[in-house]
Amino acid sequence: MIKLLEILLIQYRGQQKIFFSWDAASWHASKKLYKKIQEVNDEIYRSENKTPIVELAPLPSSAQFLNVIESVFSGLAKAIIHNSDTVQRMNVNVLLIFISKNAMNILLHIPKRLVIKSGVKN
Repeated sequence: MIKLLEILLIQYRGQQKIFFSWDAASWHASKKLYKKIQEVNDEIYRSENKTPIVELAPLPSSAQFLNVIESVFSGLAKAIIHNSDTVQRMNVNVLLIFISKNAMNILLHIPKRLVIKSGVKN
């Protein structure tokens, strides 16, 4: 969560406020996270780094339906974990998903002039 917070602070530099939301899972809230938020909300820190105020907006417990990423995790669990008979097979399945997603992302961003020169049709 701290790494995500640091990324968001850079991405939204110059904005006045960002809301940091998560579900009520115990591992999402830690003393280190609260300390980091207190640090980055300090007026001197914000002035020097041009970062927004971070306001916490935790989701209520037992409200996984409000957390969009939960549906992604559920889909991954069904596609990978439940269909893997060994840890090694699960690792291979995860790797294959990342490779296929990244390959598609790379293919979608190839300039058309390169595709045309290579003789490949859309």
